[in-house]
Amino acid sequence: MNDDARTNIGTPAPTPAGPGSAELRDQVERTRDELGQTVEALAVKADLKAQAKEKTSAVKGQAAEKAALVTEQIREKTGRAAQLVKDVTPDPLLEKAGQAATAARANHTPLLVVGAAVVVFLLVRRSRGCRR
Repeated sequence: MNDDARTNIGTPAPTPAGPGSAELRDQVERTRDELGQTVEALAVKADLKAQAKEKTSAVKGQAAEKAALVTEQIREKTGRAAQLVKDVTPDPLLEKAGQAATAARANHTPLLVVGAAVVVFLLVRRSRGCRR
Protein backbone atom coordinates (compact mmCIF):
# COMPACT_ATOMS: atom_id res chain seq x y z
CA MET A 1 0.00 0.00 0.00
CA ASN A 2 1.48 3.34 -0.94
CA ASP A 3 1.27 6.61 0.98
CA ASP A 4 -1.36 8.05 -1.39
CA ALA A 5 -3.80 5.25 -0.55
CA ARG A 6 -3.38 5.83 3.18
CA THR A 7 -4.06 9.55 3.04
CA ASN A 8 -7.09 9.27 0.77
CA ILE A 9 -9.08 6.92 3.00
CA GLY A 10 -12.73 7.99 3.05
CA THR A 11 -12.38 10.51 0.24
CA PRO A 12 -14.24 9.76 -2.94
CA ALA A 13 -12.18 8.60 -5.85
CA PRO A 14 -12.06 10.98 -8.76
CA THR A 15 -14.88 10.24 -11.17
CA PRO A 16 -13.95 9.40 -14.69
CA ALA A 17 -15.27 11.68 -17.36
CA GLY A 18 -16.43 8.78 -19.51
CA PRO A 19 -19.93 8.01 -20.81
CA GLY A 20 -20.94 5.84 -17.75
CA SER A 21 -19.86 8.40 -15.17
CA ALA A 22 -23.30 10.08 -14.99
CA GLU A 23 -24.94 6.72 -14.33
CA LEU A 24 -22.37 5.96 -11.69
CA ARG A 25 -23.00 9.33 -9.97
CA ASP A 26 -26.77 8.71 -10.01
CA GLN A 27 -26.29 5.27 -8.54
CA VAL A 28 -24.07 6.69 -5.79
CA GLU A 29 -26.69 9.35 -4.99
CA ARG A 30 -29.46 6.75 -4.83
CA THR A 31 -27.34 4.57 -2.58
CA ARG A 32 -26.65 7.54 -0.27
CA ASP A 33 -30.35 8.40 -0.09
CA GLU A 34 -31.26 4.79 0.69
CA LEU A 35 -28.54 4.63 3.33
CA GLY A 36 -29.77 7.88 4.91
CA GLN A 37 -33.34 6.55 5.05
CA THR A 38 -32.13 3.29 6.58
CA VAL A 39 -30.15 5.16 9.23
CA GLU A 40 -33.19 7.31 10.07
CA ALA A 41 -35.41 4.22 10.37
CA LEU A 42 -32.88 2.55 12.67
CA ALA A 43 -32.62 5.70 14.79
CA VAL A 44 -36.41 5.75 15.24
CA LYS A 45 -36.42 2.08 16.24
CA ALA A 46 -33.56 2.66 18.67
CA ASP A 47 -35.26 5.66 20.34
CA LEU A 48 -36.58 3.79 23.37
CA LYS A 49 -37.57 6.96 25.21
CA ALA A 50 -39.96 7.99 22.44
CA GLN A 51 -41.36 4.46 22.23
CA ALA A 52 -41.93 4.42 26.00
CA LYS A 53 -43.72 7.79 25.83
CA GLU A 54 -45.98 6.53 23.03
CA LYS A 55 -46.78 3.34 24.95
CA THR A 56 -47.42 5.31 28.15
CA SER A 57 -49.76 7.65 26.32
CA ALA A 58 -51.66 4.73 24.80
CA VAL A 59 -51.99 2.93 28.14
CA LYS A 60 -53.08 6.15 29.85
CA GLY A 61 -55.79 6.67 27.25
CA GLN A 62 -57.01 3.08 27.64
CA ALA A 63 -57.08 3.44 31.43
CA ALA A 64 -59.09 6.66 31.19
CA GLU A 65 -61.62 4.99 28.88
CA LYS A 66 -61.90 1.98 31.19
CA ALA A 67 -62.31 4.21 34.27
CA ALA A 68 -65.08 6.18 32.57
CA LEU A 69 -66.85 2.96 31.61
CA VAL A 70 -66.58 1.50 35.12
CA THR A 71 -67.74 4.79 36.67
CA GLU A 72 -70.81 4.81 34.44
CA GLN A 73 -71.58 1.19 35.32
CA ILE A 74 -71.27 1.95 39.04
CA ARG A 75 -73.61 4.93 38.72
CA GLU A 76 -76.19 2.83 36.90
CA LYS A 77 -76.05 0.01 39.45
CA THR A 78 -76.16 2.44 42.37
CA GLY A 79 -79.20 4.14 40.90
CA ARG A 80 -80.94 0.79 40.41
CA ALA A 81 -80.08 -0.31 43.95
CA ALA A 82 -81.34 2.96 45.42
CA GLN A 83 -84.59 2.66 43.46
CA LEU A 84 -85.00 -0.97 44.59
CA VAL A 85 -84.49 0.01 48.25
CA LYS A 86 -86.93 2.86 47.84
CA ASP A 87 -89.53 0.56 46.25
CA VAL A 88 -89.20 -2.10 48.98
CA THR A 89 -89.01 0.20 52.01
CA PRO A 90 -92.35 1.21 53.56
CA ASP A 91 -93.27 4.91 53.31
CA PRO A 92 -93.37 5.57 57.10
CA LEU A 93 -89.83 4.23 57.45
CA LEU A 94 -88.63 6.43 54.57
CA GLU A 95 -90.17 9.47 56.25
CA LYS A 96 -88.48 8.64 59.57
CA ALA A 97 -85.15 8.08 57.81
CA GLY A 98 -85.50 11.42 56.03
CA GLN A 99 -86.24 13.17 59.31
CA ALA A 100 -83.25 11.50 60.97
CA ALA A 101 -80.98 12.52 58.09
CA THR A 102 -82.22 16.11 58.28
CA ALA A 103 -81.66 16.20 62.05
CA ALA A 104 -78.17 14.71 61.64
CA ARG A 105 -77.25 17.32 59.03
CA ALA A 106 -78.50 20.11 61.28
CA ASN A 107 -76.65 18.80 64.35
CA HIS A 108 -73.54 17.23 62.91
CA THR A 109 -71.18 18.63 65.57
CA PRO A 110 -72.77 16.79 68.54
CA LEU A 111 -72.88 13.60 66.49
CA LEU A 112 -69.16 13.92 65.69
CA VAL A 113 -68.36 14.47 69.38
CA VAL A 114 -70.37 11.41 70.42
CA GLY A 115 -68.74 9.34 67.67
CA ALA A 116 -65.26 10.45 68.73
CA ALA A 117 -66.06 9.63 72.38
CA VAL A 118 -67.20 6.14 71.42
CA VAL A 119 -64.01 5.57 69.42
CA VAL A 120 -61.82 6.75 72.33
CA PHE A 121 -63.77 4.56 74.76
CA LEU A 122 -63.32 1.50 72.55
CA LEU A 123 -59.59 2.17 72.07
CA VAL A 124 -59.02 2.58 75.82
CA ARG A 125 -61.01 -0.56 76.56
CA ARG A 126 -59.08 -2.51 73.94
CA SER A 127 -55.70 -1.32 75.24
CA ARG A 128 -56.59 -2.31 78.82
CA GLY A 129 -57.69 -5.73 77.59
CA CYS A 130 -54.30 -6.30 75.96
CA ARG A 131 -52.41 -5.58 79.21
CA ARG A 132 -54.13 -8.30 81.23
